[in-house]
Amino acid sequence: IYLFFYINCYIFIYSQVLKAKNFSHWKGEQQMYKLDIGWPKAPEYFTGQTFCVAVDSLHGLVYVGQRGDNVPKVLVFSEEGYFLHSWNDTVEMPHGIFVWNTETGSSVWLTDVGTGKYGHTVKQYSPLGKLLQVLGTPGNAGSSLIPLQFDQPADIFVEETGDIYVVDGDGGMNNRLLKLSDDYKELWLTGTNGSGIGQFKIPHSVTVDAFGRVWVADRGNKRIQVFDKVTGEWLGSWNGCFSDDGPYSVRFTADYKYLIVAQLNINQLAILAAPPVGSIGDCAIVHSVQLADETKPHLVDVDMRSGAVYVAEIGAQQVQKYVPL
Repeated sequence: IYLFFYINCYIFIYSQVLKAKNFSHWKGEQQMYKLDIGWPKAPEYFTGQTFCVAVDSLHGLVYVGQRGDNVPKVLVFSEEGYFLHSWNDTVEMPHGIFVWNTETGSSVWLTDVGTGKYGHTVKQYSPLGKLLQVLGTPGNAGSSLIPLQFDQPADIFVEETGDIYVVDGDGGMNNRLLKLSDDYKELWLTGTNGSGIGQFKIPHSVTVDAFGRVWVADRGNKRIQVFDKVTGEWLGSWNGCFSDDGPYSVRFTADYKYLIVAQLNINQLAILAAPPVGSIGDCAIVHSVQLADETKPHLVDVDMRSGAVYVAEIGAQQVQKYVPL
């Protein structure tokens, strides 16, 4: 009897050990990113609220937009985490930021939601901070297309061709997605305030995939909407993955297999499977990264060369780097 008892105990314990090993292995396989605790090298350069981040994958640079009194509004780091320089001229309240690389050089596009003399604009800068172009009417909120006006433009994406996508705005009078040509003329416009197909409540972030589709984080409606980049036609929406908190940011991984979504109020990064071509289908979260309480991730960007994900965190007042495993 005792021998039978000990044999059964041994079998039970051994089976539990195997289960634990298998579970641990399974959990390890699910992990897609790890925090780079050494980035940046000198976090004390973050002196304001970090609202946005953009990666120059070609030149290995990371641009950070922050807000606050008497703080530099744009910080520039190397991809290794070394602080390089900053600038502050003609920037009031940065919200979204994007790096555009061409054969002749690179530039930094920034949306400014301030209400002062520089606000309600989308601006282009040189890598060292020289103002090159202003879209919108500085200091004046509006909906006009001639002249072009914005009201708290939230985010921008620029294609290699120079075509520009702007989501406008971050709680203002406009709830629209606008495509501009490389000479800043309207190509198409979609969106009004509402919850119907093609309508928005705070369109907060925009990106373009490799298959001709424009993806918009429709924050207030807790969904992502998708449009044809040529015509502006509505292609579909993802409504089922954001019941706990709306999407704040949308960026694709370097292989375009996944969509990285920041959810500020639940301090989470959701990683969703991206449909290749054809039907948009339903959303599916394949992994999530839970951040610390009150971190408040606002906007993210992805290094399209290394695959690293950079997260601008308002609550923590820092940018964190996650590297793919």
